[in-house]
Amino acid sequence: MKIVNIVGARPNFMKIAPIHRKMQRSDFFNPILVHTGQHYDEKMSKTFFVELEMPEPDIYLGVGSGSHAEQTAAVMVKIEKYLQQEKPDVVVVVGDVNSTIAASLTAVKLGIKVAHVEAGLRSNDRTMPEEINRILTDSISEYLFVTEQSGYDNLIREGIAKEKIFFVGNVMIDSLIEHLEKASELNTLEEYGTADDFALMTLHRPSNVDNKNVLSQIFSALSEIQADLPVIFPIHPRTEKMLHHFGLEETVASMKNLHILQPLGYLPFLNLMSRAKLLLTDSGGIQEETTYLKIPCLTLRENTERPITIELGTNQLVGVEPENILKGYNKAMNGSFQNSQIPPLWDGNASQRILEILHKTD
Repeated sequence: MKIVNIVGARPNFMKIAPIHRKMQRSDFFNPILVHTGQHYDEKMSKTFFVELEMPEPDIYLGVGSGSHAEQTAAVMVKIEKYLQQEKPDVVVVVGDVNSTIAASLTAVKLGIKVAHVEAGLRSNDRTMPEEINRILTDSISEYLFVTEQSGYDNLIREGIAKEKIFFVGNVMIDSLIEHLEKASELNTLEEYGTADDFALMTLHRPSNVDNKNVLSQIFSALSEIQADLPVIFPIHPRTEKMLHHFGLEETVASMKNLHILQPLGYLPFLNLMSRAKLLLTDSGGIQEETTYLKIPCLTLRENTERPITIELGTNQLVGVEPENILKGYNKAMNGSFQNSQIPPLWDGNASQRILEILHKTD
């Protein structure tokens, strides 16, 4: 069975890696790895391939940056020729980035089946570009692999046929489980000379970093948190650029317990995350990883497409108001998540279930 596996942005790599590796070991599957180049610098791309022990992509499209329309169109134009040439049985896409919808649309119009890994997740916020990508990709996919019950419920509500939906678990957790021991052997914390007790933060969403008022509010809360608990902050290039643009460097520099790092690879970040007392983030995947690791997570958003991380896990939606962030911080520090649970099928075997379903339904 010829499969084209699509990656484009950092979160895709962790999701496709266990699927692609298992396909490579199988006599049934002939997997081809296509990297669109949506994330293309060393830290955001190549390092992840090395750490996740993935082979060099069979094809690299090199689309680079641009507006949503430019990036989506560039992927469609470049991948169409390749899919026409290779004629795969299935195109596997993961997550919700521009590469996901671009590859899906192109494949379906060529009569090629699409499998969407991480299907059905909904924030119910259509101002998020990712939400549009999720909805459209699900509506045209033949195989919809869901990570949690809300994904199944959302797809049924949207009229997707039950026989196309498969509850398989979370491939991101497959990667985490597989690499946790290797990550634990690193000395990432010692390299940066930070105290053993610390919080870890990521921040990259345009809705948070492209608005001076919102960014200022987040750092207002952060100022109080870092006075109580040191905060390690691997800074996203976009966030660094906007802090400079809004003239907030002095505000940040005044926070003596805020340790700003350049972007980290997967293993060093996993090392820090697994040792942190708390995560502050606007990322989707980190909500899931902290739930598995049973580490409190403050999500700096008004909504989440991963409600299971709140229902069973360690996640709190705190928005961007300083008062609410600090309330969430105090709740997390008071041990409120000691009875959290790992969601069903987040057991390291999601990728194997996906392969079995594709094999059985061929």
